[in-house]
Amino acid sequence: MEWIPLLMFVVVCLVLLSGYPVAFVLGGTALLFAAAGMATGTFSPADLTFVPNRLFGIIDNTTLMAVPLFVFMGVMLEKSRVAEKLLASMGQLFGGLPGGMGVAIILVGALLAASTGIVGATVVTMGLLSLPTMLRQGYQPQLSTGLICATGTLGQIIPPSIALVLLGDVLANAYQEAQLKQGLWSLDTVSVGDLFVGALIPGLILVGLYLLYVVAISLLKPQWAPAFQANDGEPRGWRPLLGGLIPPLLLIAAVLGSILTGKATPTEAAGVGAFGSLLLAAGNRHLNGQILGQVVRATSRVTAMVFMILIGASLFSLVFRGFGGEEAVHALFESLPGGVIGATLLVMLLIFLLGFILDFIEITFVVVPIVGPVLLAMGLDPIWLGVMIALNLQTSFLTPPFGFALFYLRGVAPPEVKTAQIYQGVIPFILIQLLMLGILALFPELATWLPDQLYG
Repeated sequence: MEWIPLLMFVVVCLVLLSGYPVAFVLGGTALLFAAAGMATGTFSPADLTFVPNRLFGIIDNTTLMAVPLFVFMGVMLEKSRVAEKLLASMGQLFGGLPGGMGVAIILVGALLAASTGIVGATVVTMGLLSLPTMLRQGYQPQLSTGLICATGTLGQIIPPSIALVLLGDVLANAYQEAQLKQGLWSLDTVSVGDLFVGALIPGLILVGLYLLYVVAISLLKPQWAPAFQANDGEPRGWRPLLGGLIPPLLLIAAVLGSILTGKATPTEAAGVGAFGSLLLAAGNRHLNGQILGQVVRATSRVTAMVFMILIGASLFSLVFRGFGGEEAVHALFESLPGGVIGATLLVMLLIFLLGFILDFIEITFVVVPIVGPVLLAMGLDPIWLGVMIALNLQTSFLTPPFGFALFYLRGVAPPEVKTAQIYQGVIPFILIQLLMLGILALFPELATWLPDQLYG
């Protein structure tokens, strides 16, 4: 009996490798195990009566309304050529210095992360716009591809981030569940806004570590990151520079500023961001019926995928718990040496390894609801835990062979760039992210100080 939950998890991972849609793998596996359990008397049919309540809870969840709004904002900004103008502006500022284009790409990636939060759009856009130019100017292929992939994933940790929206919703439920199991009836809450604020400082530190790496490379290996040779046809002066920088900065200020000051919830701020992206697209003269139709279709596809995975994951976790999986996880964590530290290390290692084969959405909806209540009941701060998981999930986009950022860049990279070079290029950035995880583990105040100051 105690091996059934583990077997469920293994079966899901194996079937996912076949390429079958994730949502149906999760739901189908759960139903097959539930049917087998009812046939053998090891699973109670009464547990399945909670499914309708779970589905209505998903539909009625106002926090998750932020997902389609943030997706709409990101896709609209991609279509409105904001990234192109940003990259041109930053290239004008830094391109003439050794490693300057690398610095420009990191800063553009951070700004796009704070204004779109969509990894695929950022990686593809910067891969199309900057990679051929970097290679032509003599940048090392590994450094160029690693930079683009790594900065594209900043959308996972720098708010507003879809990953933080999903994590915040899952952790909010896990935190309440943990408190109820401890016999507490006056429940504290953790919100998506708390995670946004908590992730801000670690996200900026990660950007700083990326910048330090590029500067160090340009000093130690100047032939890998040479200064750019300016083209006469490129726009010069402050007007194109400010024209590329000010609009996305205003949008970032409107979205994040409204959240940080408490004027709007993340869902309301997402609405502001979606409307702001429409204004930017109209200002750039890239708003028409065709573009709007493309954005709406892309938003619908991503939103449908997220909610179908959430429904499948809810069914999976329900059956998992029906077989006593949560109690088994709790007993395992309590038996580990090192107590809560050992349990946290095990969970972080598990999430890191699962990132090789699973997307962040599957990990968020499948793993976090199982381990979250147990870790929070052991006394961990929910904001710190959420930011740690988000940083760890960010590596799932970079880790070969199934990192999604690698696939996105491979799809748009020139033929002379080898897949092995892309894999080699992301290794230093994976190590930097693991270093950031270690720093945050040693100094949890980096994630908890700002929320305490703003909301405490």
